[in-house]
Amino acid sequence: MNNYKRLLFVFFGLSGFSGLIYESIWSRYLKLFLGHAAYAQVLVLAVFMGGMGVGAWLAGKYGVKIKKLILWYAIIEGIIGIFALGFHGFFTVFLNFSYDTVIANISSPLLIEVYKWISGLLLIFPQSLLLGATFPLMTTGIIRKFPLQQGNSIALLYFINSLGASIGVLFSGFYLIPKTGLPGTIVSAGLLNIVIAIFVIVISTRLTAIKDTLPETKAATPVSTNGKYIYLSFLLCSTLTGTASFIYEIGWIRMLSLVLGSSTHSFELMLSAFILGLALGSYWIRTRADQYGNIIKMLITVQVFMAFFSVCSVVSYNYSFNIMKFFMAALTQTDQGYWLFNVLSNVIALLVMVPTTICAGMTLPLITSYLIKNGYGEKSVGHVYSVNTFGGIVGVIVGINLLPLLGLKNTILLGSGIDLLLGLFLFVYLADKKSFGIRILVSYMSVIVVFLGVISFFQLDPIKI
Repeated sequence: MNNYKRLLFVFFGLSGFSGLIYESIWSRYLKLFLGHAAYAQVLVLAVFMGGMGVGAWLAGKYGVKIKKLILWYAIIEGIIGIFALGFHGFFTVFLNFSYDTVIANISSPLLIEVYKWISGLLLIFPQSLLLGATFPLMTTGIIRKFPLQQGNSIALLYFINSLGASIGVLFSGFYLIPKTGLPGTIVSAGLLNIVIAIFVIVISTRLTAIKDTLPETKAATPVSTNGKYIYLSFLLCSTLTGTASFIYEIGWIRMLSLVLGSSTHSFELMLSAFILGLALGSYWIRTRADQYGNIIKMLITVQVFMAFFSVCSVVSYNYSFNIMKFFMAALTQTDQGYWLFNVLSNVIALLVMVPTTICAGMTLPLITSYLIKNGYGEKSVGHVYSVNTFGGIVGVIVGINLLPLLGLKNTILLGSGIDLLLGLFLFVYLADKKSFGIRILVSYMSVIVVFLGVISFFQLDPIKI
């Protein structure tokens, strides 16, 4: 691998590290304005993911017209950093202005809430949009400069960015915020983005000697009806995979909060475990995306086994209490005991989440690799990433609203059902049926039987929900 390419991967991992710091820190800032932590978290999650989705879509649409993608990636990283450096000061001035001038002159409580929510959206949407543009720009920039092993490059970028995000969640929660407070944390993230920008600008100037190789596209001739159908089918798969994954996350957060308790760092541990699973899945698929000829067959298998492991996470729920009970009895109420409690909590979260999220982490590299290799062009990178993000927003909304109605078990199994239906859809409409042996089909049917069995006969301990 070219040394410059390695460096770009490293800096993109650092970009993921800073990105999750922003999501964490913005929710804490907006809590001061909205007056409620839960409202702040919902708003930040919706705006963060929505902005990233819009940014990725725009980067996919217009990136094909940009010549120096890596340079533009660096510029955007720098702008994100500048926004971060000025955020605390601007937020303080805005907060004082809002309470002293605007809210003081609004008599309607409803209008006050509307003002707060719109203001919160505007405070973080521009940065979220820029963050969403980074993945398509870096990915297509690397594919142009280093066209060999495109599947490997795409999967590694997903891996390194997700790994950085997983570490960033823990580092900000356990170290940066306690040590430097909100201002110091967001300034640290901003400085990191500016450092990334400077180094990537230097690298981009060194890469000018390497001629860009544009992926072959079907733009030379009108895309056939079948080609459009395949493209839209993969975008649908990316969207619903995002929906199912975030339904799982909502269910697991509810599940594990009862097991792990409401300690200060429980949410950060669960979020880190979720993202780490995505990273590991991308890493595992990195070489196979190029070597395996039948990507659709692999994608179907991944969807089916993602459903299987999510069903297993429901079954494992009752046992996780016994594990935590054993740990709590063995630990002492000291600083060291609290540290071990957090480590063991993370282990439990990993055991519940990681098998499923490893599968989820394989889906986007497989989908993106297939579309790039089959002539759907660079735009597919941004489009796949974007619709997956929008699907995640739908998953959050569905999970939060249906959890009280369906209960914990059925909410998670709803995600399992979506993944199973996706696998069935791909098998019926896109797969080459002759490539599936009897053992593979039997394994698929076995997962369906397990899924139906858990729905019909397995019940969670009511005392533990």
